[in-house]
Amino acid sequence: MHDRLRDAVRVAEGRDPQPSAAVLDSQTAHSHQGGEAIGYDAGKRTRGRKRHVLVDTCGLLLRAVVHSASIQERAGAKLVLAGITEAFPLLGLVWADAGYANRVDAGLREWTRTHAGVELRIVARNADVKGFQVLPRRWVVERTFAWLGRCRRLARDYERKPAHAEAMIKVAMIRLMAARLAGEDVEPQGPIETEAARRLNDDLSQK
Repeated sequence: MHDRLRDAVRVAEGRDPQPSAAVLDSQTAHSHQGGEAIGYDAGKRTRGRKRHVLVDTCGLLLRAVVHSASIQERAGAKLVLAGITEAFPLLGLVWADAGYANRVDAGLREWTRTHAGVELRIVARNADVKGFQVLPRRWVVERTFAWLGRCRRLARDYERKPAHAEAMIKVAMIRLMAARLAGEDVEPQGPIETEAARRLNDDLSQK
């Protein structure tokens, strides 16, 4: 159901059902209780799991993998991108932040070319700017996390198993896509969604 709704939304927006580009990112969620694959994210100082998602340029979910928070971005990315072109044969480009590849370790870029069959392109932050930044392309996945944050069940990780957590992400996206296809207007909330809505309107007006 989720995949059919995603295809329907893309067609309704005048896009091919098969995406050619995507955006990758992760979000650490505090685990409310015990369960499988619970770890500690030292960078976020959070005990729980990571929600690793790949979304299309509309912000719609292509794949979600929930794993221990102790797994680093580069390793988690391989879980998401492994075999991705089998499900999405037209996919050729994936944007991600500097946490996935940098001058010290660019191994993931080579891995995505040889094993996943896609190009990984890094969108880096401006080191001269402090605080919140809306980054090109990356704002799309940040908006998706904002959408998921509206679902109370996803405010924390309440699930005992990673598979259940992945299912809840899909349930939240099913609700969002069904509302969009039904013509329900959803007002943007917060700086990320507001800026994303503005940029989306600019993109549509240029077509």
